[in-house]
Amino acid sequence: DLSKTNWFRVGGPAEWLFKPENTQDLADFMKVLPPEIPVTVLGVGSNVIVRDGGIEGVVVKLGRAFVSASLVMGHESLVEKSENKPKTKDQRPVAIATGAAMLDLNVALFACDHGFAGLEFLSGIPGTIGGAVRMNAGAYGREIKDVLIECEVVLRSGEVKILTNEECGFSYRKSALPEGAIVTQALLAATPGERIEIAGRIQEISRMREDTQPIRSRTGGSTFKNPEGHKAWELIDKAGCRGMTLGGAQVSEKHCNFLINTGNATASDLENLGNKVIELVREKTGITLEWEIKFFPKEKI
Repeated sequence: DLSKTNWFRVGGPAEWLFKPENTQDLADFMKVLPPEIPVTVLGVGSNVIVRDGGIEGVVVKLGRAFVSASLVMGHESLVEKSENKPKTKDQRPVAIATGAAMLDLNVALFACDHGFAGLEFLSGIPGTIGGAVRMNAGAYGREIKDVLIECEVVLRSGEVKILTNEECGFSYRKSALPEGAIVTQALLAATPGERIEIAGRIQEISRMREDTQPIRSRTGGSTFKNPEGHKAWELIDKAGCRGMTLGGAQVSEKHCNFLINTGNATASDLENLGNKVIELVREKTGITLEWEIKFFPKEKI
């Protein structure tokens, strides 16, 4: 039952659910999985709507083995780190290696605890590092593309590969990762800083989120991408959609680029309400909003 695995608390079942023990387990599984069987990766379910019909094929959910963070010395790559090469005296931590299932917030806190700045923006992004890399997530003026050095992925073929920032092909809320690639680890750049200042920025982001977003509701984060030169919430507000409801779904009164499950919404309620918002914004402004939230599966069953 996938309704218990996503923040909206909606959706049907997975046909199969696979929780790999580690990267090698995932790679071995992908090698023997028949290519015609679809694979869907589900993180903490913060930016997704699982459709009511459920998901055919295999849903992969990365677990405890992918929840980790460590300091990386010098310009050591993920490959070099895994080989445990000896460190020279002049090397010092300049990056953080993190598992793909690590919460974005916890990566920001880990960096803060060790006196490294530049990753505070992650505390404002709901979800995991794997999902953040996949969609080039961003908040408060920064995106993953600004800090990612490289990432480890498992391809649909089962091959484990390291991709550089450039090879990820980042653009606004998108990446060009190979079709079917599953992010398992990321190497993020950081700079030495004062812990008190870093913690202060994280607290400021937390206050801003608390004041402006319905973070205590059943929601999935920002619903629509910001069109170039515009803010999605302003367009939605202008179209008169703030507070609009359909079934158990509602456009948030607090921040109208958030959809909310008020208690008994179905995935169809949320999707239909979002599509109604798109229609009204287009009629009012001539601008067509694009979903930022991902749908699993991509097409209705």
